Amino acid sequence: MKLIQSLENVATPANGIAAAMGAMLAPIFQYFYGTGRTDIMVVLLLCIAMDWITGIQAAKKKDKTYSSEYGLSRIPRTMFLLTLPAIANLLDRVMATPGFLFYGVTFGLIYHTWNSLTANAHRAGWPVPKAVVNMVATEIKAKSERAIKQKEGK
Repeated sequence: MKLIQSLENVATPANGIAAAMGAMLAPIFQYFYGTGRTDIMVVLLLCIAMDWITGIQAAKKKDKTYSSEYGLSRIPRTMFLLTLPAIANLLDRVMATPGFLFYGVTFGLIYHTWNSLTANAHRAGWPVPKAVVNMVATEIKAKSERAIKQKEGK
């Protein structure tokens, strides 16, 4: 009897919709990104999310320049970044290479995004080790110059 009562909390319409969405999206994900590549794509998505979060904080605290137009303009860029591994995977399939392009592109994007989010975290005043700050110094400089240009453009 307790088992039936506990299943009532699991078998909800929302859970059914989520399961159906997952069943429809999983084959699409596998087609575009390949099987067994969920973990690396989650890493990329987390890096992109952290880049957005740190970028917003840096703009608010350091530059006082954040505008919704600039933030919305980053959505197409993010979609483009997420499309690149899919294209690389499809090219791997065409050329019969075992993930060479996919992993090269994906790790390159993770590296680029990691530099960006680290620079943003430093600019937001979050604790970043000095050695890491030195490694992303050119990214920090580029972001500062871009913020100055954006302020002047208004």
